Amino acid sequence: MKEKAARHESFFDKIKPHSELIAASLSGVLILIGWMLGSAENGSASVAAFLLAYLIGGYAKAKEGIEETIKNKELNVEMLMILAAIGSAIIGYWTEGAILIFIFAMSGALETYTMNKSHKEISSLMELQPEEALLVSNGIEQVIHVSKLTVGDMILVKPGERVPSDGKISRGNSTIDEAAITGESIPVTKTSGEDVFAGTVNLTGSITVEITKPNNETLFNKIILLVQSAQSEKSPSQLFIERFEGTYVKVVLSVVLLMMFLPHFLLGWSWTETFYRAMILLVVASPCALVASIMPATLSAISNGARHGILFKGGVHLENLSNLKAIAFDKTGTLTKGKPVVTDVIINENMSKTDVLLKAASIEGHSTHPLAQSIVNYVKGELTAPLLQPESIEDVSGWGVKAFVDGADWKIGKADFVGRSKADAFASGSAGKLALQGKTVVFIKRNDEIAALFALKDVVREETKSAIELLKSQGIYTVMLTGDSSNTAKAIAAESSVDAYIAECLPETKVDELKKLKGKYTTVAMVGDGINDAPAMATANVGIAMGEGTDVALETADVVLMKNELPKIAEAIRLSKRMNQIVKQNVVFSISVIMLLIITNFLQILDLPFGVIGHEGSTILVILNSLRLLR
Repeated sequence: MKEKAARHESFFDKIKPHSELIAASLSGVLILIGWMLGSAENGSASVAAFLLAYLIGGYAKAKEGIEETIKNKELNVEMLMILAAIGSAIIGYWTEGAILIFIFAMSGALETYTMNKSHKEISSLMELQPEEALLVSNGIEQVIHVSKLTVGDMILVKPGERVPSDGKISRGNSTIDEAAITGESIPVTKTSGEDVFAGTVNLTGSITVEITKPNNETLFNKIILLVQSAQSEKSPSQLFIERFEGTYVKVVLSVVLLMMFLPHFLLGWSWTETFYRAMILLVVASPCALVASIMPATLSAISNGARHGILFKGGVHLENLSNLKAIAFDKTGTLTKGKPVVTDVIINENMSKTDVLLKAASIEGHSTHPLAQSIVNYVKGELTAPLLQPESIEDVSGWGVKAFVDGADWKIGKADFVGRSKADAFASGSAGKLALQGKTVVFIKRNDEIAALFALKDVVREETKSAIELLKSQGIYTVMLTGDSSNTAKAIAAESSVDAYIAECLPETKVDELKKLKGKYTTVAMVGDGINDAPAMATANVGIAMGEGTDVALETADVVLMKNELPKIAEAIRLSKRMNQIVKQNVVFSISVIMLLIITNFLQILDLPFGVIGHEGSTILVILNSLRLLR
């Protein structure tokens, strides 16, 4: 029995987040059944079906409206929808009232679904922070929870493990992958005395780290707080809608209330005519057409974007896109491919190119360092010969690797590892020139002589420059925010054609820069793919994520480019402008129709059937106009 109950509980837990959508859909089915029964002249069954549609579809919104009214001591649009639907039923128009409930319930269900999705990035982010740390005290190792770490504690971080808390290396050296924090594509070598951050990955050597910050003050936790803070801020559009909602409801209900009494005393209408006109007013003044002006257009634009590889997470983001004045781009994995590739190879003119490349790849094939893998991939593309097996090999953490192959000593790594003076002089000082271009230089040494150098770089995507130029043609300012060094940032910015760049950015720096851009350009977007981009994306008016990025970036983003195609940003902006144009057409048309119906009702020209036709007809027309966005 317990297992059966657990299964039932699990099923209900799964459907609970979708309960509003299920209720709205069921309401729609009941409306269809009620209409069919009414067509078959089965009035009682038809009314029963419509009544069920009212109860099932309207429950969530009725509850929300009543709770908000009690809490804020102010009527809202939810209450107006309920009263309008009840008014339709009172004068015998069950179908119109039920459809009104259905439309409003469906929009509420979609809103709830979007809100639930927006909170997932926090849980995804938390999963990347280790829960345990290996505390070293008086030579004794003990596994403890990270929350118990205090400033001054010594912890041991082994190769392949994530750093559990911010600290400073007190012993050892290693290569650290800091992409999660800084966005830097190439791992950084860290030695004694240098800082390491929670959430980064220790790639090569074991290091002893002295904790320098409490766990709740780490850079990683700051990222989480920044995302939460940015998402809790309401947009100007949202605040305007909330203000408009209260005013609209008060005006409509006040006028309806007056219509129920004043015409009888001032104009001599009968009580039947007065109530009849008041109910017509409640029906024609309900904002069905206004709701339909936005939702179908939004859904059509979202569907259009999805077909073209652009995923929008809500209508508000579509609206904001058309107002963009500036876009900030992350570098790694966004403007660039995110993987270092060999761009230059210079071989000692006194040595065989084939021999040097073969030996370099044979040695680097035993390393897991990203640069080593890039060199191996390059050589495999140049040579068909099988790799050799070194007689001995040693990974010198933080510097490079040395090996004995085919009777010679080989070293591959930094300039200081192979000999600074010889490295700087090799090939007429080419290493310095390559470094100024933002490239990482790796030297190859055989015995006492420099054999070659490899220059590697995270290359710009083929479509980046054309995508940036397209945005510039639309009058949008472009800036690159990166954790890379100034030399690398300068080189990538020049290749990408962005208007400006800011180097050596931490996540909080990117947030600060986004706030500055918002102050200057009002509406800005942030394009990124990493965890470190999440706070900036949440701070921006529109966050745009690359489809191959991290889960956190994808969940935080408002727009996702599913195929990592940067030119799609300009396409999304064009779609946004088209949608906003159609929405404006719909809003002006629907308000005009509502005003016309209200005036003719007051003049006793409009009868209820024509009021319903005008009201529902305007709704159908704006929906049809919205469907043009599917093309």
